[in-house]
Amino acid sequence: MEGFIHSIETFGAVDGPGVRFVVFFQGCPMRCAYCHNPDTQAIGGGNVFTSEELWEKFERNEMFYRNGGITATGGEPLAQIDFLTELFTLFNSKGIHTCLDTSGILFNDRPETIAKFERLLPVTDLVMLDIKHIRDDAHRELTGHGNENVLKFARYLSDAERPVWIRHVVVPGINDSEEDLSALGDFLATLKNLKALDVLPYHTMGVKKYKELGIPYRLEGVPAMSTKDAVSAKKIILRRLTCN
Repeated sequence: MEGFIHSIETFGAVDGPGVRFVVFFQGCPMRCAYCHNPDTQAIGGGNVFTSEELWEKFERNEMFYRNGGITATGGEPLAQIDFLTELFTLFNSKGIHTCLDTSGILFNDRPETIAKFERLLPVTDLVMLDIKHIRDDAHRELTGHGNENVLKFARYLSDAERPVWIRHVVVPGINDSEEDLSALGDFLATLKNLKALDVLPYHTMGVKKYKELGIPYRLEGVPAMSTKDAVSAKKIILRRLTCN
């Protein structure tokens, strides 16, 4: 099986525990207003790799990944779930920690979809789930899709007791209100498998890439969020987690 891969980072330090071999999958159905990898959105294209070819690249620096592993990100890896499952199956068989960085947008409760996830989850050690917005209407405005499938996926992972890290990018004036942050905390409090919470400040470093690609940047003029404000936002979420 072959996968469409945008790029590879050999020494990722922020994509899961330890030093990671990070594979950026090509293709994503969402159009997040602040996406910092817009060049990964188009379906198809990119570079074509087999699982074995990616293993060979990993193996060259395997000694550096002893406390890390492989992370599949994107784009949206679940857009190529069959290849992703084959890739993780190979790495899992060799004792390598596997991490999936996803929006969860392609999850649904159709039997054929559940069957695919039942093959993927046993070879996935950690899921990093990016929740863009807790309100469905605001999520749709921000990404082009509602968040029903995202929240269903979070509950599915919880029921399966698969470890999950939640990532939440806080954008000034969009998802930084106390009401929205508290609602996110209330939802996370219902999950049984939450291992970590990353609240990340919105930044504008991707604006230059949009200009180079000739793509309008939808959040033009929205200021970057300070680390201090992101820490404050996280405290609001955690307060609801501990209250429930």
